[in-house]
Parts: sequence; structure tokens; C-alpha cells
Amino acid sequence: MWKKAFSKAPDYRDYEKTNSPTLKLKTLEELKEFIDYNHIKHCLLRPYFEVDDYPIVEARELLPSFEVDLYEYKALPGFTMVAFERQLNSFQEIFQYDALHSLSDWEEMKGQENCSVEDDVISTNIRTYQSRLPKRYHPEFLKEFDNEEICSMHTYARMLPFLLELERAHVIAHDNTGNFTLQGMYSSLPSNLDSELKQFGLKIGKFKSGNSLMYECNRLFVYQFMMELHGFPIVSERRTSSAMFAIRLLRQNERFIVRVLGQSDRTITTMMSPPAGTPKKLTKYPKIEKTALVQVNENQKELIGTLKDQGFFIDEKNRIVILRVSYQQHEYSPKNVREGRALSVLKQEVIHPITGEVNDSLNIIQNVQNMILRLNDIVRGEYRLTVNYKRSEVINNTDTHENRLKVLYIWLSKHMHRIVDYSDEYYSQIVRVLDGYLLAPDNYDIFNDHYLLHQEVWSRYGQIQQARKVRILEDLRYRKYKGEPISYRRMLELMTEILNELKFEIVNYFDKLVVKVLAIGDDVVSAPYLRRKYIDIEDKDLSDYGLEIKKLYLNLMALLDEFRSIRKSRTTGIPGPGSF
Repeated sequence: MWKKAFSKAPDYRDYEKTNSPTLKLKTLEELKEFIDYNHIKHCLLRPYFEVDDYPIVEARELLPSFEVDLYEYKALPGFTMVAFERQLNSFQEIFQYDALHSLSDWEEMKGQENCSVEDDVISTNIRTYQSRLPKRYHPEFLKEFDNEEICSMHTYARMLPFLLELERAHVIAHDNTGNFTLQGMYSSLPSNLDSELKQFGLKIGKFKSGNSLMYECNRLFVYQFMMELHGFPIVSERRTSSAMFAIRLLRQNERFIVRVLGQSDRTITTMMSPPAGTPKKLTKYPKIEKTALVQVNENQKELIGTLKDQGFFIDEKNRIVILRVSYQQHEYSPKNVREGRALSVLKQEVIHPITGEVNDSLNIIQNVQNMILRLNDIVRGEYRLTVNYKRSEVINNTDTHENRLKVLYIWLSKHMHRIVDYSDEYYSQIVRVLDGYLLAPDNYDIFNDHYLLHQEVWSRYGQIQQARKVRILEDLRYRKYKGEPISYRRMLELMTEILNELKFEIVNYFDKLVVKVLAIGDDVVSAPYLRRKYIDIEDKDLSDYGLEIKKLYLNLMALLDEFRSIRKSRTTGIPGPGSF
């Protein structure tokens, strides 16, 4: 496949220095630009134009939280790559690899008698590479590289087809002149998953040392959160070991790039050390990027016109673009209603297939109206994308109400964190669509036949409704409402109003949300300023305004006590004085 002509695909950009023998790359940023070009061209564009029915990445697949892969496409390329902005020291490295050497690394051998340095290093590299390359590719490899240097970056594009046939990672690092060259192949990246998972769970308070029950209950959440911080769902060993290796390199203050292309996700994922000068609080995690071929939604008429006019489509008829998405990591907080949110989209960049120009002002994957249109498609039975229901069933359409309910549950679960943050205007549109379907009298008998599925969707819908209220409480704790600062009195008024509403909605009980309500409320009632200024003062010494604040404060405490009673009755089965 990789030997066919590439005449139909665009050239991506005018990158003449790619094939120049004098190509010199010294910094990670220069290397990243170079490998971006080659990996996009040879690992995304080439397969798109050569493989029948290439499986385009759906825009939703690039939105966190990432979905588990449905299929593995054996005809598509996959690879792992690691790069260091330094020379390798094979004995001191923390991973195993087969060493390759650039010509400059063998300069000290020139003085040896009867030794042709260039021939020796070239033949050694070729023999080393051949020993790991499947035998069926040997004739093509020798034809392409017989008596030729394979480590230089100017031959990297020609080496890629053979690098893609290796099961393990290839390694790029500085030679002794400070230039990047191919320094290793068939590398095994160590995966210390067990210790990383347990350390992370202990750090965020989801595990306690020696508590196996707590570990078993929270393990999947911790595992998923930790993996997503590094750009992956819980998937293959290749991507898991790459994420674990990136964690380790970051701790050692390495300057590195770890890059993975999976045959199942069809997406180039890059984990890179933060740029020099990045504030320390932003260097806890590697910089995450994903690059894929994505289809622009047909409803985005204005966007399609812009992309067409500026030449960004690689396939105008099918509306395919090269999209690179950068992500921002979020610290875990048990008080955050979006507790499971590890990543959010930081930036979207559409890459021009000829010039390499980047447009970062276009919204491909986070268009709210597109999401609402998709929601409409689901409830009307017009949704035709393949989804994975609870990792146990692949659903290809919404022709039946059973499938609609399952896909609706998936859609609500995936977009929950985003819906919680939507403006009232957009949220009201979602409510209109959901209520129109879930409460339709014509569907009562159908939903009775699928009672458990219907309740599952209602539960997720109710969780989102309650989470939006808790999200407001999170801001009120800091005396913020709809982005504006407010007084203590207004804060207490709004908090008691929301808690009264939640109290009667909590017939659909979600323990995690109640725990957050109690944590937020306790933060407010224990605020030193409030207590010192109003609560610990005798009533006779307070102004009318102070008395009003004290009254609201006491009402808030009473409501929190009711919530504690409700939680006790729900978690222990023992009715409390305020339960109902």
C-alpha cells in the first residue's frame, strides 16, 4: 500500500527542505513542525487517498471524554515515536531500544587503520534495522536504502513506510552535533501503570492505603481520569504505555515529544513537554494535541463557504479537513460538579493541505447548534453514526425507540460537562427537544415497554438539571452570579432559593451532587468574615441589613441539615427527621 503513487493527494505545503541533505533540526519546536508535515502527509493523507472507505474521524471523537475504540483498521498505519532534545546515553536511559548511529557519531573512528567509517556505520544500521523489520519487507528496504544513511532526517520521509511496520517505538534524539537524527528503533516504553494509578488515586483522595473496597469502587474513575489527562480513554497497551512514559519524562524535567497514531482511533496524539518559560502551575501535565482528518458538518454552511474559499478542504465534495485540537487539563476537585472533567478543548486549528497555513478562528467540533441538531436527529430517528453503548453493544442507527434511548443516554453522558456550562438560551433548546420526546403522550406505551432504558435516560437528564444548579452554587460560594460580583445578602438569598428547589428535585437522588452541595454550603457557613461580622454578633447590635443576613444564614444552615438528613436516609436506609 505504502509503495503506491501519492499523486492524488495534496502536497500539504511547499516543504523543500524536507528532502534536503543539509536539513538541520535542533529544537523540539523545529522537529515538531517537521514531523507534523511528514506524519500528516504519509500517515493521514496518503491512507485517505489510497484506502477504500477510509474511516473519517467523527468530530465528536475529538471531544472529551474520549470514547473507547469500536474497531481496529488493520489497513491503516500506526506507530509510536519518542523524541528527546538531547543526546541519548544508552546505559543510563530508562527504556530499552536498538541503537542506530548517525555518521557524525562515528567520527572518532576515522583514525583507525583499514576502517571505512561511513560504510561501517551504514551497514551496521541497515543490519540492525533489518533484524526487526518483518522479512517480507526486506527486499523493498534494501532496494530503497542499500549503502545509504538511514538516520538522517532528510531520509525520514522515505523511512516512514518501514517505521510503520514496526510494532514498537522509534526514537529521535540529538547526535553529537546537536542535530536531530533517528537514534533508535524497536523501543519498549516502560509502563508502570499500577504504581501510577495507585499514587494518583491516593493523591486525589479516591483511594486510601490498604482499603481494597474503596480501591475497587473508585479504580475505574481514577484510571479513566488519569488516562484522559494524557489524551486517551482506557485503551490499547501502545497508548497506555506512551501516556505512562510521558508522565515519567515530565517528572524528570525532560524536553520531549511522545507521539502515537492508533490504527483504531486514526488520530495522531502528541504529548509534549510544556514550552520553556511556562508558569510552574501549568507544567504538571504534558501539552496534549490531536490531529485527524475530520468531516465538517453539512449544516455549517457559512463555515463550509469559508473553508472552500480559502482552500482548506483536502476533499471538497466530502468536506474533509485536517484538524488539530489542543487541550487543557483540569485539576481534580471533589467540590467541582464537573468532577469527571479531566480535559477541555483549548484551541482548534484547521491546517491548509498545501501551504500549511493554520486557521484557529473556526469552530469545527464545539458548535452548540450542531450538537442540538444532532440531538434532534436522535429523537427523530435520523441519527446514523456508529456508537458504543456501555462497551457492550455497537449501535449503527436510531430506527427503533430502543436504539434512540440508548443513543440518547450516550449523548447526554458524553456532553454532560458541556451542557452544565451552557447558557440558559442554549439549555432551554435542549430541554425543549428532550421534553418533547421523553414526555410525548404518544410514546407512553413504547416507553413502558422499555421502562429501564427510559428511566436510565431520565436519570441522566435529571442529573444534568441538578448539576446546573450545583454549578451556580459553585460560583455563588465566591459571590459571583452570571459573571458579576454580588453582595453577601444576594449570595445567601440565591443559595437558599436554589437549595429549596433542589430539595424537591432530589427525589432523583445523586449522592455525588448532594456531597458537593454540602461541601459548598459548609464553605459558606464557615466563612470567617460572615461569622465575625454578622453571626457571632448579638441581634441587638446588628443593623436591619445585618439581621437579614443572619436570618438567611440560619435558613441556609437549616437547609444543609435537611440535606444531611436526606443523605443519611438514602445511604443508610435509616429515615432522618428531615427525610421525605
